[in-house]
Amino acid sequence: MATRTGWIPRAITALAVVVVPSARAYAADRTAATGNVDTAVARRLVVSIPDRKLALVENDRVVRVYSVAVGAPVSPSPVGTLTIVSRVTNPTYYKPGKVIGPGASNPLGTRWIGLSEKGYGIHGTDQPGSIGRAASYGCIRLRNHDVERLFERVRTGDVVELHSERTAEIARFFDVAQ
Repeated sequence: MATRTGWIPRAITALAVVVVPSARAYAADRTAATGNVDTAVARRLVVSIPDRKLALVENDRVVRVYSVAVGAPVSPSPVGTLTIVSRVTNPTYYKPGKVIGPGASNPLGTRWIGLSEKGYGIHGTDQPGSIGRAASYGCIRLRNHDVERLFERVRTGDVVELHSERTAEIARFFDVAQ
């Protein structure tokens, strides 16, 4: 019996040796086919608070512009250059005395992109009517389908610029026809 079952560990080892190179080859083929190499992409998110827009910029080219909700006057969005520090699918919302798990009533929607300013992020919403307004507690809100698309493109370490004024330099990102 020992000789009969002894082939199983060898078969699993052989399979692992074949699968690992195949996964690497698949990733290399996919990268070659799409040209999407994260390390080669200079990616940043540019938020114009007065325009209530977010531009996804890759290699200094506007890829997509999203309408967003920004901080309300009593809880404004931070201004400055931040970075993405976390990415969470189906986040849980925590507020003193309140925890809301993933689902339709979660104020964070379906995705959380955490920023280097503690407590702030880019996220979805359970209130899509707030998009285009100054309505959040300082975070940048997108419609859930928009934040899901954005989430797939961004990575930790990407730069996020939040601008409180619309300069000519910033306007060029938002005056692009989409």
